[in-house]
Amino acid sequence: METMLLLFGAGLLAGAMNAAAGGGTFVTLPALVATGVPSVAANVSSTVALLPGTLASALAWRSEFRSFEGVSIRLLLAISLLGGLAGAALLLLTPNSAFDGILPWLLLLGTLAFAFGRQAGALLRRHVALGPGAVVAAQVVLSIYGGYFGGAVGIMMMAVWSLLSEVDIKAMSAARTLLVSAMNSVAVLCFALFGPVHWPATLAVLLGAVIGGYGGALLARMVPAPVLRGFVILYGAAMTAVFFWRAHG
Repeated sequence: METMLLLFGAGLLAGAMNAAAGGGTFVTLPALVATGVPSVAANVSSTVALLPGTLASALAWRSEFRSFEGVSIRLLLAISLLGGLAGAALLLLTPNSAFDGILPWLLLLGTLAFAFGRQAGALLRRHVALGPGAVVAAQVVLSIYGGYFGGAVGIMMMAVWSLLSEVDIKAMSAARTLLVSAMNSVAVLCFALFGPVHWPATLAVLLGAVIGGYGGALLARMVPAPVLRGFVILYGAAMTAVFFWRAHG
């Protein structure tokens, strides 16, 4: 019962973070590992548990879906589905021992992307202009990463898209929710059929995430965005340090 309450609480916090600023994976994955779920299964279960929240976000943004300059949203969607499937399959083929070594670096990458992705995109846009082909190629890589781990993948995508042109922030946010939902959905289907989903733990996190997602939307209206982002960054940095210590301590 204590374990289920811990996972429910992690889901609450993750759902609120995803709704308000993002970064829920930084909460649910460590919580699942802390309760004894092996690292690959924890990543699988975290992805499954957080899917309803991303689908709800995509539904809320549906009126803003549109193509970017020279890049069709349908093409990006197809890439996200195939890349998410490839990433999920790659995860299932990764031994727990290998993933334990990779995980701290994935957390570090996700934390850095969350902290500096938007600023990096704005800085690079002054000096670099990507063509549609480069954006499509980047989407292939990011979609595979999203199916494999996915931490801060939405921030990474928006940073890349910002190099294409002055894309409207609402269009980027809408596309982010759609494409992250697509890669997560196909990954979850793969995990449900072939993956080591720990269903009791997953359902506890999922329930908390759904409730937290609603509360997070309310929280985002009251708490300044920089405060929310700062919390996510600090939490992600702390979890990264813990997992580096766990891997090498």
